[in-house]
Amino acid sequence: MTARVTAVSANGTYSFSKPNRTSITLLTGLGVEGDVHAGKTVKHRFRMTYEPDAPNLRQVHLMHEELFDELAGKGFAVAAGDLGENITTRGIDLLGLPTGALLRIGAEAVVEVTGLRNPCAQINTFRKGLLREVFEIDPTNGDFTFKAGIMGVVRQGGGIHPGDPVEVSVPAGPYRPLERV
Repeated sequence: MTARVTAVSANGTYSFSKPNRTSITLLTGLGVEGDVHAGKTVKHRFRMTYEPDAPNLRQVHLMHEELFDELAGKGFAVAAGDLGENITTRGIDLLGLPTGALLRIGAEAVVEVTGLRNPCAQINTFRKGLLREVFEIDPTNGDFTFKAGIMGVVRQGGGIHPGDPVEVSVPAGPYRPLERV
C-alpha cells in the first residue's frame, strides 16, 4: 500500500478538534496557513506560559488513521481532525520514524519529524477513557509508548489534499528515537 493523506484539518482558534478541509497549505518555517498553532515560536497554550520564545517544534500534527481503526475496536468513535491533527495518513508507520525523518507530502511540501505528540487530559473530555488508549505502558520497564501521532516542522511549503502521496526519507543513522515535544 502506498502511504497517503486521508484527511487534512485546520482551525484558526484554539479548540480540541479541528474541522476537515478540502486542502491545507503548509508555510515554510511556520506550519499550516490559518491554523492557530502556526508560527516560529511555540503556540501550545500551556507552553506559551513558561517558554514563549521557544522554537515551535509542533507546527504540524500528523496522525495515522490506523489508530482510529484500533480505537473503534475498543468502542471509541474517532475520526480525522477529532484529536486536533492537521494531517491524517494511512499506510505509514508514523510512530516508528526517527527524529529528523523527512516526509514529502504531495507535490512540494516537506515536513521534518520533531517528535511524538504528548497526549493530554483533554482527550478524556472528548471521549471519556480515551486517554488510556492513546498510550501504552511497557510492563517490563515502565516505558510509555505514545500513540497520538507525531509533530513536525515545515521545511518546504506547499498545498496538501486528501489522496496525496507521502514519501519518507530517513536520515543517516544512528537514529534518534522520537521523544515527546
